[in-house]
Amino acid sequence: MELRLASRGALSAAPPLSGCLSRHSLSPWLKIQNHIYPMPSLCYKVRTTAKCHASMATSYVRETSEVTDLDWENLGFGLIETDFMYVAKCGPDGIFSKGEVLPFGPIALSPSAGVLNYGQGLFEGLKAYRKADGSILLFRPEENAIRMISGAERMCMPAPTVEQFVDAVKQTVLANKRWVPPTGKGSLYIRPLLIGSGAVLGLAPAPEYSFIIFVSPVGNYFKEGLSPINLIVEEKFHRASPGGTGGVKTIGNYASVLRAQKVAKGKGYSDVLYLDAVHDKYLEEVSSCNIFVVKDNVISTPAIKGTILPGITRKSIIEVAQSKGFKVEERLVSVDELLNADEVFCTGTAVVVSPVGSVTYMGKRAEYGNQGVGVVSQQLYKSLTSLQMGNVEDWMGWTVQLNQ
Repeated sequence: MELRLASRGALSAAPPLSGCLSRHSLSPWLKIQNHIYPMPSLCYKVRTTAKCHASMATSYVRETSEVTDLDWENLGFGLIETDFMYVAKCGPDGIFSKGEVLPFGPIALSPSAGVLNYGQGLFEGLKAYRKADGSILLFRPEENAIRMISGAERMCMPAPTVEQFVDAVKQTVLANKRWVPPTGKGSLYIRPLLIGSGAVLGLAPAPEYSFIIFVSPVGNYFKEGLSPINLIVEEKFHRASPGGTGGVKTIGNYASVLRAQKVAKGKGYSDVLYLDAVHDKYLEEVSSCNIFVVKDNVISTPAIKGTILPGITRKSIIEVAQSKGFKVEERLVSVDELLNADEVFCTGTAVVVSPVGSVTYMGKRAEYGNQGVGVVSQQLYKSLTSLQMGNVEDWMGWTVQLNQ
């Protein structure tokens, strides 16, 4: 399949755009399967309709500028609409169709869609990085695929295979490759969604599911390198309970923490640390991040037991730490251990590693030395980000280089 820019002179011969994209303020022009589509400018929000259909093969050539003209130095961690998204559908047979890369824009959903009425929805998060030589790397995309499959089983949903998932991620990133920030300026955040898009009234699995991927360039989470956060231990609410869905990346898990997080930030804290729902004395998660406690050079983190999300950054940090000779324990970790730790840090896709400067529990504040940026978290952050960005040889075999 061919994907290349058409000259403006070819515009007169192009078929009508059928209302998919306005020709106003759009440049350059894109040719997909003999159809001409304008590329959105930075200030234009692309909109699509059901008449827009343009699939792409996994491998293609795109003759655009290497990098979009953005203010990369001041790029924050927020949504910037890019050019394309990926969409695949699945019917009652549980098999996803060959997906399409379409112009980014709104999707149509029935008010009775399963995701809107019964919460059948999962999402993932991963990143693409641009190396110094201009090539693009993905970091462990197969792990996200495996986690989505596990979550889909828990939520009574079909899921794309690992191969379908990874290929879809590759297609989406390559279609939006001009939005991957220059080396050291950030990353392309990738958001795969799996939702019950089919209409349903009675309490039942949706008759149709949609697998969607969109992307957004994001800046480095910390503008000045590692920056410690201040946590408050939540004493009233719980993020998850045994037998629930805390161990999968379902959309409902995150709605449940928004209020507590908002209250915490209103009081001057960065985020909320949750305790388990059984004993109220063992650590659970920091909203959507996993937590680690360091004492006497031993790294401890709550064990995965059905209420804690099996974070891919968490897993990677554990494996990197072990490769460097650290002892890592996955077990119940008490609040007392937290308050008496030498060092505390969190992990997640967005932050990678986030040092903790202080924790407040029942009015007692524990602070950690060196403004919260400990030696262990510094070392692990540098090691993992160097791997992710391709700054060192990938001795773990975790990165996937995209063929452009």
